[in-house]
Order: sequence, then C-alpha cells, then structure tokens
Amino acid sequence: MSGLWTVQSGNESENGTTTDGDVSQVFQPDEVGPVGRALREWGVPPGYAEPLGAIVTFLVLLALFYGAVRVVVVPVADRAFAARGLKRNARRPLLRLVRVVTLAVAAAVAFAVAGYGGLLSGLTTIGAAATLAVGFALKDLLANFVAGVFIYADRPFRIGDWIEWPASGDLPNAGVVTDITFRVTRVQTFDNELLTIPNSKLTNDVVMNPTARGKLRVNFEFGIGYEDDIDQATRIIVEEAERHPDVLDLPEPMVTLSENPLADSYVGLVARFWIENPNRGKYLRVRSEFVKAVKQRFDAADIDIPYPQLDVSGSIETRGPRRR
Repeated sequence: MSGLWTVQSGNESENGTTTDGDVSQVFQPDEVGPVGRALREWGVPPGYAEPLGAIVTFLVLLALFYGAVRVVVVPVADRAFAARGLKRNARRPLLRLVRVVTLAVAAAVAFAVAGYGGLLSGLTTIGAAATLAVGFALKDLLANFVAGVFIYADRPFRIGDWIEWPASGDLPNAGVVTDITFRVTRVQTFDNELLTIPNSKLTNDVVMNPTARGKLRVNFEFGIGYEDDIDQATRIIVEEAERHPDVLDLPEPMVTLSENPLADSYVGLVARFWIENPNRGKYLRVRSEFVKAVKQRFDAADIDIPYPQLDVSGSIETRGPRRR
C-alpha cells in the first residue's frame, strides 16, 4: 500500500482535506509495512499508524545493521588489515572509515526497507550538493585525506620506516615514521624532533625509503695518495668489510674507482657492501666502525689519506723603508 499521510491538528475528511488546523508533518512511505499494519490493528488512526510504523521500522533496522557492523564487519576488516601487515595504530583510522561507510550503507538500506525510498533520494541529492560545496571549501584537507588513502593502499612506507624526502627550507627532511593518519604523517627526526607532514606532500614528492627492501647497500669513498698501491688499499678495504659481523657475505663486498678517480689530491676508491634489516642507527654504526678499521689498517700500511693542499710558488719583491 502506498500513499500520502499527514499528521494534522484537526480532523481529516473522506477526500483527504483537513477541516481545521495546520499540517505539521508530511510522511510519504512507499508501503505501510508490518509495524504500520500492527499499529492500525491496535486502533492507532491511519494518519499516525503509517508514519510511526515506518519510523519504528527504520530505527529497528538501523540498530540491527549497526550491531552487525560492530560484531561482524569491523572484526573481519581488522583481521584483513592485520593480514596485510598493518600495525594496530595504523589500522585504527581505517577501521574508523569502515564504520562510517558501513553505517551510511546501513542507514540507506534501513530507509529503503522502511518505505522512505523517495526521501532517501532527496537526501542523496542534498548530500551531493553539500559535498560539492564543502569540497571547494576544504580542498586542501580533502587532498590530504585522499593522499592518506593512497599511502594506506600503496604502502610506500610503514610505521617504523626510515624515510627521506626533498628538503623544504631549513626543516629536516629525514626521520622515522611514528604515526600515519588520513590527514598527516608524523616523523621523528634523528635529533628527536617531531615533524607533522601533510600527506599530500609525501605523495606529490619523491620519498626515499632505505628500509623497504630488507637490505641496504652502504657506500663510502676513500682517497689514497698517488704514490700508494691501489691493489693493497683495495685488499685492505675488502678484508675489513668481510671481517665486520653485520656485513653480508652475499652480495660480496667490492671496491671500485670513483666516478672521478684521479682527483686533485687523491685517487678515489669506493667501498660497497650490504647490511640486512637496516635502520638509521645500524647504518651509521656499521659505516663508522668500518671506516675506523680501514683507517687504522691504512696507517699501519703507510697508506696516505691526503687532504686538499694548495701550493703557492713565486717571488715577492721587498723594498726598504722609504726615505724622505
């Protein structure tokens, strides 16, 4: 059964017009439904039974759907996110989004089942217009939100990763990710400062993640004198790399000439080796210990590590005091 019911302060005539009073509210459900029929049978006037039945139906269905979301949908989504390797604080905003979306869907289904399909269509139109207006006013916030969705979907970095991005002024551009939300990413710098970075910046710029692959190559350039033995220096560098417990055997440590091997004051040799499970602290520690060990071996073998020098030659003419 469908039709138009009005709740009035006066009486209703047979042709649907009111005899006195004003119309206070108009309901137009698509069908009466079991609750409305039950209210009729209990003696509630039709002008009240149908809208009250639709409202009760909507509220009951919304409560049931919301309970299903809390009991079934959210736990399943949480397990799915956990299976993808997301930590608890990273899953929290995603679960919040799941609740909002599923609750909106539940409300739409409850409206339709309760008989307010036409009202739902009107609300959808109004909501679309409001979303467009809000979108223009909050475009930067929405851009950060969309960027946050891409970060969760693409996972260019995770909480605990060491990342670097293009510098902006005097601000630090490297640190460890401590939190990711749909609006910002928080990074702790190596000086223990906390940076709050809009997500759109990290998706529009190039972000380097040295820890993403599980292994990291460490490069360091040594400079030796032109009179020193290149083969001996290369052997020392490789031996010290192989001796360090945190340097991987495969790929093997190696030494190559630098891109500009014959510099103004030295011959450049670049050491390359790999470490696993890298982080900033481990990277700095291994490189520091390796360089220190090579320097000590160079000193013992009389291999010079020259520094830039400037030779000035010529003559300077001097004159005696000027007589008056």
